[in-house]
Amino acid sequence: MIAALLLLAIASPASVRAEPVEAPATARAERSPSTGSGRTELGSALDAERAFAADAQTLGQWTAFRKWAASDATMFVPQPVNAQAWLKDRTDPAKAISWWPTASYVSCDGSLAVNTGGWKRPDGSVGYFSTVWQRQPDGGWKWIVDGGDDLKVGRDKPRIIQSEVGSCAGTPTQDPILSSDNAGGGRASDRTLGWMWETAQDGSRRFWAAIWTGKRWKAVVDDKIAAPK
Repeated sequence: MIAALLLLAIASPASVRAEPVEAPATARAERSPSTGSGRTELGSALDAERAFAADAQTLGQWTAFRKWAASDATMFVPQPVNAQAWLKDRTDPAKAISWWPTASYVSCDGSLAVNTGGWKRPDGSVGYFSTVWQRQPDGGWKWIVDGGDDLKVGRDKPRIIQSEVGSCAGTPTQDPILSSDNAGGGRASDRTLGWMWETAQDGSRRFWAAIWTGKRWKAVVDDKIAAPK
């Protein structure tokens, strides 16, 4: 499995919703207040996540997903699909799912972030999500990968959200992202944050993300999603 190879690489010493250390200047700007429009140059990926969740309640669930998704965004149903194509004619449910971030991992240059958190459906069922966010040329954010799974016990809404910024020190000694026919992935432009997903024919999949510490890669998200029943 590609994901297993990745985990072995970063362990070296060198190293659904669809159904702290002082940061460098770029990362500090990431955490500045946002207008919630998704276009402010100083908004963070957490601001975008909160605005996305708020839009789901006010505009409609799938309307919000369309609004905040990049043109080439990927979601899983359970196999990977282009999100905009899948969402194009989807009618909003009467009541939207609600969600909240619990952690955010951001590249040193502020170009990429991975948020993870919890969600709750109107029927009371709960689960978790992981979403990759990419800074846009206008300074705002769009999500480029979104996935998650059900849980028996939901994630609490934390008073303080865990946040970690990739180190600007050192040079990454290994590229954490590999590729295959059934996987996709990417990295920040400065290579201090990387992510990938891998799917199997039965619909099971894995999502993984790692951040550069200045000396090694550290896995920060490792979601294992079972095949749908």
